[in-house]
Amino acid sequence: MDQRQKKTQLIGFGLWLLVTFIAAAIGSIASITAASFYGSLVQPDWAPPAGVFGPVWTALFAMMGVAAWLAWRKAGFGLGLNLYLVQLGVNALWSWLFFGWHLGGWALLDLLALWALIVATLIAFWRVSPFAGALLLPYLAWVTFAGFLNYTVWQLNPQVLG
Repeated sequence: MDQRQKKTQLIGFGLWLLVTFIAAAIGSIASITAASFYGSLVQPDWAPPAGVFGPVWTALFAMMGVAAWLAWRKAGFGLGLNLYLVQLGVNALWSWLFFGWHLGGWALLDLLALWALIVATLIAFWRVSPFAGALLLPYLAWVTFAGFLNYTVWQLNPQVLG
């Protein structure tokens, strides 16, 4: 790999991380009061403390950005990255539905769509780079858990979450 290719790869790496964390930032705007709101809700016994979510999501978004870069590096901008960008938008929307607008049922529907998009993205990434696909497995696991948590919290708090 010559210097120009290395520079292109480094810029691509930075841009995919930037795009990923911009989506995270858009979602986090709705989550500014999430810790206090989440703390005020009736929780199942198995719910993690509010302080767990930030570090977990930060790690997941970093892994997602690396996965996107690996897929781009191997196959250019194709179906997998289109799916990736759509799922980033759906991911950001969840924070607005749940924390911003207190719409628990709509947030759950959003998570179901997100789950399907993650699976499709993971498969598309895996086909071009198994490591890129594997990097999305923790994200899929966390969103699966988040779906169960979303449903349970919504059911325990119908007066607040619709």
